Formats: sequence, structure tokens, C-alpha cells
Amino acid sequence: FQISLLCICIFNTYGAPQGEKEVKIISQTNEIAPDGGYSWSFQADNGIKAEETGTLKKTNDPENPQVITAQGNYEYTDKEGNKISLTYVADDEGGFQPQGAHLPTSPPIPPNIQKALDWIASQPSTTERSGRK
Repeated sequence: FQISLLCICIFNTYGAPQGEKEVKIISQTNEIAPDGGYSWSFQADNGIKAEETGTLKKTNDPENPQVITAQGNYEYTDKEGNKISLTYVADDEGGFQPQGAHLPTSPPIPPNIQKALDWIASQPSTTERSGRK
């Protein structure tokens, strides 16, 4: 019984989650323009930085005559000590488009497959072959 009690006391003392260091904001901005645009940024003392700018854009869509497009970036250091830096654009045409060296990329298309795809793209569509328009 005494060994069990001792183990429980040790676990409660050393196994308890340790509090993380408080992170302080070094700088922060937040601006909203009369035309609907905006910009914000912040930097924390732990190395995290982020900023974004948004603009209001007119569209030809009657259901959504105006949309916000945004561009920004952020950076931080991951648990392994690697600096992570990401830039992005978000708009109505391409959606969210992130870019960063840490993001996975698809492998290149093998040359034979690319050649076949190019050949297929150069052929007339089935509508053109049948004489329909």
C-alpha cells in the first residue's frame, strides 16, 4: 500500500502537465479602410509573426457582387526547431493558395504520361469530330 501511495504522489508531482511560458505580443496593428479593405499584423516574443491584407473586389456574379481577396504570411518555429514560413493568397477564383518550403508537393509527371496527355489535348473533341457545335 505504501509503495502504491508513493508512486501516486510521484506521478502527481512529476507527471502533471507543466505550464507553458506566457507569450507576449510585441507589436500588433489592425486597420479597416472605408472601402472595405483591411490589414492586420502581429509579432509575439516567441518568434511568431503574421500579417494579412484584404481588399474588396467587384465580381460579375449577381449573387455575390463583391468578394474579399486576401494575401498574407506567417512564420513560426516548430517543435523540432525548424523555421516555418508560409505565404498565401485567398480569392474567389483560386480559393486558398498557400506556398511554403515545408508543404508537400506532388511528384513530377513521368515523361511518357506527359507526352500522352499532350497528345490527347491536341486532338479534336468528340463534339468537333461529329461536326456539332
